[in-house]
Amino acid sequence: MPRIIGVDIPGNKRVEYALRYIYGVGPKIALDIIEKVKIPKETKANDLSDEQIAAITNILQNDLIVEGDLRRMVAGDIRRLQANHSYRGFRHRRNLPCHGQRTKTNARTRKGKKVTVGAIRDKTQRRLAASN
Repeated sequence: MPRIIGVDIPGNKRVEYALRYIYGVGPKIALDIIEKVKIPKETKANDLSDEQIAAITNILQNDLIVEGDLRRMVAGDIRRLQANHSYRGFRHRRNLPCHGQRTKTNARTRKGKKVTVGAIRDKTQRRLAASN
């Protein structure tokens, strides 16, 4: 299991897929890195030499914003939106979708488990609900 920028990448996978375990590296960037370092695509991550790992680390540190820096940047952007009292910041603060998705149905990932709101009119059902 090679370690690149503090992230253990899976050694049994091809390099182009293993690099995606680093936050901020997607399919396109992984392929670009492989081309810059001149690693064959079918190489497994375990088979990387120390020089190749050093070259990948060098590219990630100097040319890209990844891992902790990128997480801090994204969190700062969200904090800025909330401080400006923008619509998107409001949606982030309320844990609701902020890109225009519908919320009457769906959005369960963002909203969480359904919570029933309202009074129970039937007394027997009210007692059952209170005992649970």
